[in-house]
Amino acid sequence: MSQQVTSSAHILIVEEQPLALSYMKQSLERLGYRSLRFAENAISAKELCTENSFDLIICAFNLSKHQDGYQLYEELKVKKLIRGATGFIFISAETSGALVHSVLELHPDDFLVKPFNTLELKSRIERIVKRKQALKAIYQLIDDENYSKALKAIDTKLVANQGYAAVLLRLKGEVLLLQNQWEQSKEFFKSVLDIQKFTWARIGMVQALIGNNEHNLAHRMLKTMLERPETRLVAYDLLGQLEIKLNQYEKAQEYLEAATSMAPRNIERQENLSQVAQINHDYEQNYQTCRDIAKFAQHSIHDCPEIYLNAARASIDYALTTDQSDHVSRVARQTLQYLNDLKQQFPDAQQQAQVDVLNARLYYLKDEHQKAKMLLEQLTIDDAPIRSIDAALDQAKAYHEVGFHSQAQALYNKIIEHCERYPERSSELQLKTVIQQQTERKELRMGPRELNNHAVEKFKQGNYLLALEAFTQAFRVMPKNRSIALNLLQCLYEGSVRQGMTFNQQLAKKCTDLLDHASLDDEMTSRYNKIKDKYINKHPQAS
Repeated sequence: MSQQVTSSAHILIVEEQPLALSYMKQSLERLGYRSLRFAENAISAKELCTENSFDLIICAFNLSKHQDGYQLYEELKVKKLIRGATGFIFISAETSGALVHSVLELHPDDFLVKPFNTLELKSRIERIVKRKQALKAIYQLIDDENYSKALKAIDTKLVANQGYAAVLLRLKGEVLLLQNQWEQSKEFFKSVLDIQKFTWARIGMVQALIGNNEHNLAHRMLKTMLERPETRLVAYDLLGQLEIKLNQYEKAQEYLEAATSMAPRNIERQENLSQVAQINHDYEQNYQTCRDIAKFAQHSIHDCPEIYLNAARASIDYALTTDQSDHVSRVARQTLQYLNDLKQQFPDAQQQAQVDVLNARLYYLKDEHQKAKMLLEQLTIDDAPIRSIDAALDQAKAYHEVGFHSQAQALYNKIIEHCERYPERSSELQLKTVIQQQTERKELRMGPRELNNHAVEKFKQGNYLLALEAFTQAFRVMPKNRSIALNLLQCLYEGSVRQGMTFNQQLAKKCTDLLDHASLDDEMTSRYNKIKDKYINKHPQAS
């Protein structure tokens, strides 16, 4: 391709720093580029992309007005304001692991670290523009989801040996995966790996194996990929997805947490982590994850009233299940802050019913149960379709907490029916969460706090059997609560020694595993040491 073709490329520069913008403009003009447009913020960039077709976009990552570069590129792709034939280069002076990993997950064409020289810029631009122009017809077919013709065009170019063989092979693998052609994809990636061990081919092979339900082989490959820095993030992510598919939610949470710590800006993964944490009754992790979603989604394409409401809901869930009083007051304040943020970000949003439910749950949290009931009595369960699964689920939890058990169960049934009738509007994780919560609350006639208090009362009365049943139920829905673990452990030993009750060794181990790794205050430490001295050390066969 001639120099004239690349120098005539239409290029958009997105940069808010005047000096950096001036340097970029002068550098590109010296290189012979004349068709240049400039945007100093994301809003201007989106307007220009709506009105124009660019061959290349060079975007600063650290934009500070409204959206940053990450959020801009994500929205441009999702809304199809740019096409596959448009090259995209990020530039940034920051090279932290979280930033680099987050950017690479968006798959830009290049990432250029400041400071850079003109020759380096020239080579990056020419390489990308030439490739995009040479394969423009194929990118267009993929954009139009005309995958059969795209595959034929790719094969034609590969046979003609016109260059870009590695790129064409990668595009072919991506198209096969988009078509869910798992067996064909698997054979294709295997043939590529037999020639050269491309990283993208390893990743594609694992995706094909998971789609083809060859889970054991996929798991072995992913474990190997964890050992390589360049594939560690995607391996954690795919392991999380695989374990979700296998209903291994504790393992899934472990892998998703690892991936999220490496690249925290992936909202879809954060949402999966939130759902898995709820299934695992890890209310603290769910709270932290919903906070991160609210933080990173703000101003992005994911920004909506639901993220602030979900953060507030997660705050209350955590406050209701923690034994740390300072957390309760702090989380309650945070809940109110999220509701204020909601009003500021979306002043016209019609969310009053959902806010009423949250306020009722806040009353319940502060032991003002009558006020909570009065708010909830104003709400009804009608035949109107469910608009938000999260909102309906929160309302069902609120009903159960204040003792409106029939209303809670009726609403759970309605949510499940909605999820099964409209699977495209919900995820399997959401349905799993609803079913689990309905089952647990059908068995538990008390809220988590009342359940623990009831158990303590029965324990003090010497009724270890009823106390053990209540503590066990409480621990089931609050497996991270240190006080309940201590109470349950003591009840297990007291009941077995004093009343000859069967000792549940597996349950005791869950309690000790939590307590051995938890941060305990002085009172808890003293209690735990007494239990160990009195029972565990003297009765090792029971532990």
